[in-house]
Amino acid sequence: MRRFLSFRDFDWGLLGLVLILSTVSVLEIHSTTAHTRFASFESKQIMFIAAGMAGMFILAKIDYHRLLDWSPWAYVVFIVALIAVKLVGHKALGAKRWIALGPIQFQPSEWVKLVLVLVVARYFANLGGRNLTWREIFKAFALVGIPMVLVLVQPDLGTTLTYAPILVAGLFLGGISLRQAAILIVCGVALLAGVWSSGKVFKSYQKARLTSFINPDNDPRGSGYQIRQSLIAVGDGGIWGRGQSKGSQTQGYFLPIPYTDFIFAAFSEEHGFVGALSVLLLYFFILMRLIQNAQTAADLPGSLIIMGIVAVLTFQIAVNVGMVIGFMPVTGIPLPLMSYGGSSVLFTFLALGVAMNVRMRRFVN
Repeated sequence: MRRFLSFRDFDWGLLGLVLILSTVSVLEIHSTTAHTRFASFESKQIMFIAAGMAGMFILAKIDYHRLLDWSPWAYVVFIVALIAVKLVGHKALGAKRWIALGPIQFQPSEWVKLVLVLVVARYFANLGGRNLTWREIFKAFALVGIPMVLVLVQPDLGTTLTYAPILVAGLFLGGISLRQAAILIVCGVALLAGVWSSGKVFKSYQKARLTSFINPDNDPRGSGYQIRQSLIAVGDGGIWGRGQSKGSQTQGYFLPIPYTDFIFAAFSEEHGFVGALSVLLLYFFILMRLIQNAQTAADLPGSLIIMGIVAVLTFQIAVNVGMVIGFMPVTGIPLPLMSYGGSSVLFTFLALGVAMNVRMRRFVN
C-alpha cells in the first residue's frame, strides 16, 4: 500500500536556506546595478526566482522514476537543440549560446545539466551498482561527452566543464575501481596536455584566461585585469565590509560584470570577510542537507540523482569562489543562486525540485 504523498515531506528547511541566499542575491544585484543601465535586473531576478520556485514545486510532485523514464527522450531533444544553437543560434560576445524564442533567449546548455543528471543516474542505476567494465565506462563517457563537445564548440568552456562532475559522481557511485580511476586520470592528463599543446581546441583567449590567474600582473590590463580587480575588491572589504552600495571597486565600475560572474567579489567588498563567510556557510548547509537527503533516498536511482546535483553545485561554487580569490581561472561559471541569470536560476531551482522529489518519496513503497 502506497503511503499518502504530501508536501509535509517537503524539505522546508532546505527551501528556507535557498530563499535566504536568493534574497541576498537580489539585494546584491540591486546594489551593483542601481546606477547603471541594468537597474531593472533585480526585478528580473525576482521573476526568475518565482518561476524557478513554481517549477520546483511542479517537479517535486512528478515521480522521479517517471522523470528517469523520460530522460532518454529529453536527452535526444536537447542534443538536437544544441545542434540548432550552432546552426541558427543567436550570437553574442563572440559565441552562439542562445536560441531566440520570441522575446525569450533560450540557452539549452544550462538545461542539459539537469537532463544529464537524470540520464547518468538512470544509466548507472540500471547497472545495479556492480563493478564497472571498461565498455560500460566508455559508454558513460560517450553519454556525457557528446553534449560536452557540442557546447565546447559554441564556444562555452565554462558550461562544458560543469558537465564533468556529473560523470565523475556517476562513476564514483556507480562502481568504478581505484585501478580504473587511476588509469583514467593518467590518460586524461596526457590527453589534456596534448590538446593544450596542439592549439586546435582552446582559443588563444581561453588559454590566456586559464593561465592568467597564476600571475595576473603579467598582463594587468588584458587577461589578468579581471582577477586583479576581483582581488582588490575582496581585500578592500576587510572584516566588516565597506557597506551596501559603498564598494569603490564595484560602484566605480572597475570590477567586471559584478552582478554575474564576480558577484561574490562585489558582496565581499561590501560585506567583508564576515559576510563572505556567512554566504559560504549557507552553501555548506544547503549541500549538507542535500547529501543527507541522498543518504535517506528510497533507492539507488534517487541517491544518484541527488549526488549528481550536489556534484554540479559544488563544482560551480568551488570554481566561482576560487576564481574570485585568484585560486582558479576565469571560466564564466556563475555562482548558483547568487549570480544574475534566468537559465542558471531556473536550472538550480528545478534541480532542487528533483532532489525534493526524491526526499518526498523516501518512505513510499
